[in-house]
Amino acid sequence: MTIAKADLIEGMAKGMAVLESFDTERQRLNATLAAQRAGITRAAARRHLLTLAHLGYLETDGSHFWLAPKVLRFSGSYLASARLPRAIQPTLNRLAAQTGESFSAVVRDGDEVVIVARSGTLRMLAYGLHLGARLPLHATSTGRVLLAAETRTAFADWMKGRALARLTVHTATDTRRFRELIAEVRRLDYCVAIEEHELGVHALAVPLRNMQGRTVAALNVVASPARTGREAMERELLPAMLDAARELRGLL
Repeated sequence: MTIAKADLIEGMAKGMAVLESFDTERQRLNATLAAQRAGITRAAARRHLLTLAHLGYLETDGSHFWLAPKVLRFSGSYLASARLPRAIQPTLNRLAAQTGESFSAVVRDGDEVVIVARSGTLRMLAYGLHLGARLPLHATSTGRVLLAAETRTAFADWMKGRALARLTVHTATDTRRFRELIAEVRRLDYCVAIEEHELGVHALAVPLRNMQGRTVAALNVVASPARTGREAMERELLPAMLDAARELRGLL
């Protein structure tokens, strides 16, 4: 949402930027690195790091800082209270029991998708499907489904001047080709992504819409080796996923 400048607490915004500077690429940061990643001065980054450590959200050895377990309070509260994960969870578990595959539901957060619910299957996948995992929009089946749900104007704005990162040799990075892929997702109303985010990962996603027809999330499956390949997933998994998406409309 957009708010008036007078209502924006700059210090809180900077503190959250510092907290968001920690990710899988940089688990430990000093003041200099945090400043670079958050786009603030080193002195400001140092104060925010020390304050966050004082509040228990970071741990430190005196030089470097890293996330403390207390940050999980936010994700735990979201998963416990948000309506979407609770509404979808029984369907994910049923699909997993029927097919033996791992299913998840994701939502968009900026240039990434975030897993907010997953099936209870015990089979672990190459890149993991843990709650809260963040994956790039452009290289995932779920991301493309969510991009296809945008208006053409909004999608054009997102693409403007954008460089698509190559994650594997199969990642679509040519912008013209990528626009064609999103157009295909709009036409088919589902997406298959083969080894574009990680080698060996074959994924299928369909949109999850509410009763007003707005796409609020994406339903995803990462197929086992026995079901790899577009045709096998479309034949054996897509019908059940489309049925599930229709059933969920009244709950979303």
